[in-house]
Amino acid sequence: MSIPVMRRLSLALGLALGCAMAQAENWPAQQWSQVPVTQSAALATLEAYAFPARDDASRTGVRTDALLVIRDGQVIYERYARPTTAETAHLTWSVSKSLLATTLGVAYGQGRFRLDAPVAQYYPAFAAHPGVKVGHLLNWASGLDWQEDYEYAPLKSSVVAMLYTRGRSDMAAFAAEHSADAEPGARFRYSSGDSNVLSAALKGMVGAAAYPSYPWSALFEPLGITSAVWETDASGTFVGSSYVYMTARDLARVGLLMQRDGRWGERQLLPQAWVEFNRTAFANYLPQAGKPGDAVPGGHWWLNVAVAGQAKPWADAPADTFAALGHWGQALYVLPSEKLVVVRYADDRDGSYQHNQLLKLVQAAFATQVQP
Repeated sequence: MSIPVMRRLSLALGLALGCAMAQAENWPAQQWSQVPVTQSAALATLEAYAFPARDDASRTGVRTDALLVIRDGQVIYERYARPTTAETAHLTWSVSKSLLATTLGVAYGQGRFRLDAPVAQYYPAFAAHPGVKVGHLLNWASGLDWQEDYEYAPLKSSVVAMLYTRGRSDMAAFAAEHSADAEPGARFRYSSGDSNVLSAALKGMVGAAAYPSYPWSALFEPLGITSAVWETDASGTFVGSSYVYMTARDLARVGLLMQRDGRWGERQLLPQAWVEFNRTAFANYLPQAGKPGDAVPGGHWWLNVAVAGQAKPWADAPADTFAALGHWGQALYVLPSEKLVVVRYADDRDGSYQHNQLLKLVQAAFATQVQP
């Protein structure tokens, strides 16, 4: 066989394999494709945990509003508790932080900023902190003196003041006014202030004219997300810490993007290096310092990795699991090795909900349906 013929055969084989892989992958169009769920005892156990009878008077216990499970790009389970429906754009709370990071990932791929650049280069109001780099903020490691306490400690809470009282008109400026109590990058301290400074820096990265529509043109529209609402403060800065709303199905699109290493169809929307950064644990993290819950901070995402001699936080989930997490039980879980994306919206108030328990039950409920 001649070399030219061999080359043509190799090319044809490569194209055929590529087409087969493309056909094997499922991607949502306007709607997700669905696979009928098989009822089982394991699924009943999952539903009993996620959707127990609700105590609307005391607002205690696990209170799931939506649970959506995607496997290999298809819906395999979906349930809602009223008033939430499939059309409800639900408040994501701090899942917004990971959505901000994903939006920043598109800007990073466009060459609009560097992780090692001073934040003040893009947000001049941060000039009092010249040593803080963009990467520090993404690891919640600015070194600023910040108190991330919620409704149980409102008088001392930096985040309550930022969102609701003296900082609400310009949240990034409020965060920037805080003094430092550690060197940048020296320690992890979860901070909604860091996230809102990042959101203001994005305006400097992409320009004031492009900024108001940038999350849509850069991220939401390419993914087919139509329900997203992202509130701004009075200064016009997106509240990157807290105030994105979208349907469970739309949030799952971001999960699928991350599950597939930043690729959407044939387009590499996020650089693979960016996704790797998101999924790399902050080097100076100490487990006892973690918020929220016990997950390990990455680049504005939460990781299920073992660090500092400690076991992985979610014992029954794969080590490659990572998540976007929000107040009162909002969660977007990504399990790449299982080809699973799980969205949970909730109204948990008493701390009884456990990430590991839900992930354990999800895997048990759908284990018999996993494809090779």
